[in-house]
Amino acid sequence: MSFFDHIDVLRKHLLRALAVVLVFTAGAFYFTDFIFNTIIMGPKNPSFWTYRMMCKLYERFPSIGEEFCIKTIDAKIINTEMSGQFTLQLNSCVMAGIILGIPYLLFELWLFIKPALHENERKSASGFVAFASILFFTGILFGYYIICPLSVNFLVNFTVSPEIQNTFTIDSYLSSIMTLTLGSGIIFQLPVIIYILSKLGIMTPAFMRSSRRYSAVIILIVAAVVTPTADPFTMLIVALPLFLLYEGSIYISANIERKRKKELYGVTKVN
Repeated sequence: MSFFDHIDVLRKHLLRALAVVLVFTAGAFYFTDFIFNTIIMGPKNPSFWTYRMMCKLYERFPSIGEEFCIKTIDAKIINTEMSGQFTLQLNSCVMAGIILGIPYLLFELWLFIKPALHENERKSASGFVAFASILFFTGILFGYYIICPLSVNFLVNFTVSPEIQNTFTIDSYLSSIMTLTLGSGIIFQLPVIIYILSKLGIMTPAFMRSSRRYSAVIILIVAAVVTPTADPFTMLIVALPLFLLYEGSIYISANIERKRKKELYGVTKVN
């Protein structure tokens, strides 16, 4: 097939994925109240699941500090545009459609890539769609239930001067929620990315092990930014899954390297 033939095939796959996203988006309009009031506005509500669990932890372990228990989130969210709330509803439903349609989008990408793979490569990557989808939704849940509420609480209560009152536009709030949630879903694709790069010979376990200290610093910085308090316990709650992702990616890369060396040289040990 020529380059333009490949582009035409890819276009068909993407159009089918777009059609599925549109179906989910249309269905999301039926659940607008639930999506907006319960899901999107959830991290701003003191009765949100994460805040309730944090208060229970404080009751069990008072040494972590009273500020760990979040009981009030004092911030006002406003709309400053005439079409703002209509746009909010539209954007919320579109994002819901995209998130729900990600597994099918990955499936269409797999169908596009599959013909170019050898039989053994198809077998080794047969679980790609399921594995990537599970990681994505795990990242979405982690971002929504951990990073979003901690970040919202921190940003709402952060002030440069007591003379300045925090009042946020709904566009700013929605953008923050979507960015943190989708960003987490994308970050949790790290093992998939490492798998692909290792298959291509670009990433090696030795390089990842040698870069572990730098990765640890970056992870701790990210965790410190999104946590509402300065105590290490809260920071570790956010950092731990990221450390596990990185270590899991090293294991995946090492496993691929081990198989490659075994096939080429009969060597099973990887440095």
